[in-house]
Amino acid sequence: MIVVVDYGMGNLRSVSKALEHLGAAARVTSDPTDVERADKLILPGVGAFGAAMQELERRHLVVPIKTAIERGIPYLGICLGLQLLFEQSEEAPGASGLGLLNGTVKRFAAANSLKIPHMGWNQVGRRQKAEGRRQNGCPLLNGLLDGSFFYFVHSYYADPVDRSIVALESDYGVRFAAMVWRDRLFATQFHPEKSQALGLRLLESFVRL
Repeated sequence: MIVVVDYGMGNLRSVSKALEHLGAAARVTSDPTDVERADKLILPGVGAFGAAMQELERRHLVVPIKTAIERGIPYLGICLGLQLLFEQSEEAPGASGLGLLNGTVKRFAAANSLKIPHMGWNQVGRRQKAEGRRQNGCPLLNGLLDGSFFYFVHSYYADPVDRSIVALESDYGVRFAAMVWRDRLFATQFHPEKSQALGLRLLESFVRL
């Protein structure tokens, strides 16, 4: 069973509809026991970092989410569900994230007349390694071409300490992590459920893991 975590701030309807379209069995729930026992876990999110962590804590979901990820089940974070994996965010000084990935979530600088939030379609590409080769091997990206477009809505972006976890990058005045990947933990800054055919392909790859 795929569990979609309901903490009152996620784009639950669009995510659950996309999974339904793919024929996947999914349960939207805020029950900590369901989260801890999930076969796969999706943490969607739209909203503020600090408020989201408060809701996760209030609903006793922080420990179950960490427990599920630490036992190795596939996890997919979407938008805020990516940012919450990190230690802290400039959006909420003093608030702690889940701390499963090292790094800080930063706000886009107001430069080059770019509007904030970053909203709309943007291209993604695999991260360039130091030796000039691209990041490969992420099982959710099979068949994805560099230069593909996905849909973004965000004012903040994750800046991982370990750049090797960056599976995809995009550019909005600065190169930023559009997707991170470590073992069976996946998270996208873009919204696959709003990204039409390519987004559905990525979700289908997650369903089939």
